Amino acid sequence: MIFLALALMALAQATPAAATPECENPETQTAMNICAGREFERADADLNAAWKAARAFAKSADAGYDYDDGQPGYWDRLLAAQRAWIAYRDAHCQLSSYDARGGSMQPLLRSNCMTTLTRQRTRELRDLLSNQVSGEAKAPSEE
Repeated sequence: MIFLALALMALAQATPAAATPECENPETQTAMNICAGREFERADADLNAAWKAARAFAKSADAGYDYDDGQPGYWDRLLAAQRAWIAYRDAHCQLSSYDARGGSMQPLLRSNCMTTLTRQRTRELRDLLSNQVSGEAKAPSEE
């Protein structure tokens, strides 16, 4: 009984270390998959910050202008574009991961793709905060 308790305690202490691999030079496929997932999480956090700024700008632009040209407002277009982009990113990255379909490397390929496209979209959202004609920064209102 005592041996079993000691073995379970040793296993419990070893599990957290195994669940948090060193990501500078991961050595196993599982560690690579976990680290790639973490990298995507960081890219997604940056995207969410850029989204918040773009959303604030779009809503303030709609509130400050009364266009009568039959076109949707800033917010409507931004939201539609983001929803379409998310659907594209998710489908494209799933497809690109099929090079290792069913294998242990598939999550790595998917996460790497998600990170790349998410970083690209973050730059695009930030670019929306600059006037494409003058290059001047667009100032979003605080929400």
